[in-house]
Amino acid sequence: MTNSYRRFASVYNQLMEDIPYDQYVQWIQTYAPSNEYPKLLDVACGTGTLSLLFYQAGYQVSGIDLSEDMLSVAQERFDSEGVEIPLYAMSMDELDGFSELDIVTIPIDSINYLVEQDACLETFKRIYSQLRVGGQLFFDVHSLYKMDFIFMESPFTFDNGEITYLWYTEQGEFEHSIYHQMTFFVKDENSGLYERFDEEHFQRTYPWEMYVKWLKEVGFSEVAVTADWSQQSPSEESERIFIRAMK
Repeated sequence: MTNSYRRFASVYNQLMEDIPYDQYVQWIQTYAPSNEYPKLLDVACGTGTLSLLFYQAGYQVSGIDLSEDMLSVAQERFDSEGVEIPLYAMSMDELDGFSELDIVTIPIDSINYLVEQDACLETFKRIYSQLRVGGQLFFDVHSLYKMDFIFMESPFTFDNGEITYLWYTEQGEFEHSIYHQMTFFVKDENSGLYERFDEEHFQRTYPWEMYVKWLKEVGFSEVAVTADWSQQSPSEESERIFIRAMK
């Protein structure tokens, strides 16, 4: 793995520090405690922050991610903690090789990186087929309000002396989609100089009612929707939508 990517992984972890990961774990534990739902697959596990927390909470965790580089960072994290969590390089819409899963999670708006509607529907189909009866899917997405209004308030900036970024957004080609263009400057500990690298991301979301429709079409029998790390139903200005579905 290149030194440049190691820097990006460090940036990624620091930029995600404001995510209340413990609340995500609590959400899962509330509806699917590890003594009743032990087998958990963390989809789009990234650098493994949540996977490790799930493991520490008593779940039998496996993780998948499209990026082999992210998985390498996750493996380093697990090795340093002395834990064994199987990791696989795989796209969520090509999920295969699992069976009788108790829980599948797709955390931190990862499903918004799927560009096509068919890819979302295929992801739900594959998850449904590899969950046990009574198993549950947990995921969250950006709301329409966040995608159409909050993200359009860019540029966003950040500077803590070690990391600086400039984050620009523009409306994507699809309705409720966005292009993220980010330039990072990361300070080298040895030289004191800043290294620049750029990242581009594309995300797309849908009305939460559409996700519910797709889940029910696939066969999920019970779907619950809340917003913004609470038990409240979504409102017009909700930013993050949380969806739980049972097979």
